Amino acid sequence: MTEIEKRTKSGWKLENSYAQLPELFFSSLDLSPVFHPELVILNYSLAESLGLDIQDLQDEEGVAILAGNQIPDGSSPIAQAYAGHQFGYFTTLGDGRAMLIGEQITPQDERFDIQLKGSGRTPYSRHGDGRAVLGPMLREYIISEAMHALGIATTRSLAVVTTGESVIRETELPGAVLTRVADSHLRVGTFQYAASLGTVDDLKALADYTLQRHFPDSNTVENPYLFLLEEVIRRQADLIAKWQLVGFVHGVMNTDNMTISGETIDYGPCAFMDTYDPKTVFSSIDTYGRYAYNNQPYIGLWNLARFAETLLPLLHEEKEKAIKLSKGAVSEFIQLYNQNWLSGMRAKLGIFNAELGDRSFMERLLGAMHKYGADYTNTFLALTFDKFEDTTLFESEEFLEWYDLWQRRLDRQEESRDLSRRLMKNSNPALIPRNHRVEEALEAAEEREDYSVMKRFLDALSNPYAHSIGQIKYSRLPEPSAIPYRTFCGT
Repeated sequence: MTEIEKRTKSGWKLENSYAQLPELFFSSLDLSPVFHPELVILNYSLAESLGLDIQDLQDEEGVAILAGNQIPDGSSPIAQAYAGHQFGYFTTLGDGRAMLIGEQITPQDERFDIQLKGSGRTPYSRHGDGRAVLGPMLREYIISEAMHALGIATTRSLAVVTTGESVIRETELPGAVLTRVADSHLRVGTFQYAASLGTVDDLKALADYTLQRHFPDSNTVENPYLFLLEEVIRRQADLIAKWQLVGFVHGVMNTDNMTISGETIDYGPCAFMDTYDPKTVFSSIDTYGRYAYNNQPYIGLWNLARFAETLLPLLHEEKEKAIKLSKGAVSEFIQLYNQNWLSGMRAKLGIFNAELGDRSFMERLLGAMHKYGADYTNTFLALTFDKFEDTTLFESEEFLEWYDLWQRRLDRQEESRDLSRRLMKNSNPALIPRNHRVEEALEAAEEREDYSVMKRFLDALSNPYAHSIGQIKYSRLPEPSAIPYRTFCGT
């Protein structure tokens, strides 16, 4: 690196703990500068929480860092290696178009990965160019920040810069780099990589690093590797339940897209449901519905079983006992998921206590919503505010019978109707990043370089439980279309 490349900007305080792992897990990178980087959007509040100087990030040198043309002092750029089951088929992978510039230590002494996505080729690029295009990077920015505002664990987006270069896909498209912030980029696929290509010592080094970084309480337990497995299971059960509760479809739940930290990661073909349909699929490549909305809990379970397999050599020196421990831990996932989902659904319906028939009661509502093609988000909003539009669902006998059961259910609890309404308002978002609104923002940005549509949308999404007048237009449904909405991986 030249001295110019090593120049730093105020606020960067980077460490490189991941690079202390065996070299199996990463490759050091040289920079791949872009022609003319320009800042499109900067996440001011996130920058401040990271301890970064907002003005510095917006000047020429700050933008150069966000584009991957320069690195801050303390950075040792690397690409991480990992593997994964992609649509059920195992393969070795790695950061093919991303560069980890380091781990930012915040003023609160927290540690976050800072990764540049679209920063150029790496040893794991295979036949790719290592670049990204503007639309998918803005899409990840919008959806990840919306997820954060909804209270769902997620990687976040610090900035998007354009590169001044075209990227060739099916056509020429404007290039861009996204700065992604994460608790870490450790994945189930990282452990699969260690288990398939490394030694037991390599696997142990990775597991010990993970425990130190994410699960410091493991110092007090008898079997820290079992604790690791149990904690990852617990976090994923919570995460996937929250996806289901807001109608989020990830779209590509490969094992390399399941984080150990419990954050949502990789927003390629994701989308939110409008009409409630358990079989909803948006991804253009998910031909058989492997990652459909209703399959997400079961895919989560499948992925966690793959994670458990990687830990067998560490769980117990006797293989049979290790298998028994792993099966016992994984078998808890569905129960944990169901507990989280039921708790969340009770909150969406203003219910504070549990009753034995709650699941069938909730599934009765969902069944009616599916039968009559009701909008998922707006149905719960209508229940929250007792404003039932003239739709087939609300006029149906099934709904009226369920509504009567619901009123009696509310009467059986001690909490007042006012408290129930408050609980519902805090559990049912006024808006989600609806697909037609996302596309509207991306079209304005890509075709007219107009980022104001996106920024207004992001402002509305920033407090989804405010239920403000300004959010109403974003809750409106798209015009009917005979063509189903499709998403793409964004390569």
